[in-house]
Amino acid sequence: MRIIDLRSDTVTLPTEEMRRAMYEAEVGDDVYGEDPTINKLEELSAQTLGKEAGLFTVSGTMSNLIAILVHTQPGDEIILGDEAHILWHELGSAAALGGTVLRTIPNKADGSIDPDIVEQTIRPESALLPKTTLLCLENTHNRCGGTVLTPEYTSSVVELAHQHGLQVHIDGARIFNAAVALDVPVSKLSAPADSICFCLSKSLSAPIGSVLCGTHDFVERARKRRKMLGGGMRQAGIIAAAGIVAIQKMVDRLAEDHANAKRLAQGLSQIPGIIVDPGKIQTNIVFFEPPTDMSALDFTLQMKTRGVKFNALGRRMVRAVTHRMLTSQDIDEALGRINDFVKEM
Repeated sequence: MRIIDLRSDTVTLPTEEMRRAMYEAEVGDDVYGEDPTINKLEELSAQTLGKEAGLFTVSGTMSNLIAILVHTQPGDEIILGDEAHILWHELGSAAALGGTVLRTIPNKADGSIDPDIVEQTIRPESALLPKTTLLCLENTHNRCGGTVLTPEYTSSVVELAHQHGLQVHIDGARIFNAAVALDVPVSKLSAPADSICFCLSKSLSAPIGSVLCGTHDFVERARKRRKMLGGGMRQAGIIAAAGIVAIQKMVDRLAEDHANAKRLAQGLSQIPGIIVDPGKIQTNIVFFEPPTDMSALDFTLQMKTRGVKFNALGRRMVRAVTHRMLTSQDIDEALGRINDFVKEM
């Protein structure tokens, strides 16, 4: 029985072209700035996102933490959405290692946060209050179902933050999905922010890595923080080579993943008892509720025995993520297995 893995786009395997590039990669000591393949990846990433410079890191979590360490001082306050990946899935690293205060405001269903509430949340200067120095956005927004922030929204909220002296970092783990969904250059989504990171190891199918981009000054400071965190990877051009292929070859095909996500949601909506809104699917993430009062965990365990893997989020919510390793036929097969299970209940 073929396993249909819908847990995450992190399960994607490198393409044959990536494997060849990794094998043939020219390498050097990156801590000395002498790995030509990493240098090429960082330059390509910065150019693609419209930034001055880039920094190769092992993960999006590391990129986000480095950005926070550069933009803040211990005791500073960060404003972010209450469903942010930085808050939920990064082990409190901003607080534990950066000494920062995470102050949350509600995410809307579309992943945005209300600019008026952002403005109201910024602390006034006071000897008694932490200093608000950073606003973090997320695009696409994972826990809001792969939703997309538009260039217009991003520009307006960044402008507001800058007016109050805040820097803005975008957790753009799947920013290329957002660009494809909106049919705009990715640089249009990243331009307003002071820093942005994106993952090579999710929809873009590379095996490892993230790139953090910003000004030359920001990246030089970030490079020191990466070393502090143990992120000096020496001859890591071997893995950076796959990242170059990912940026050059894997972006346009993301539309296939989006189409498969909509196909999945539409099929789920036809299965009795499953709650899903196909009209809300924007990229490659689908959230749905299993039938009756079955918990999300029980549903995922039952479907795992039938060769379909999902992630449970909370008591009732199931997450599915489409990616390069899945075809439309795989989606139909998964729907058939789910339908058979529901009929057996």
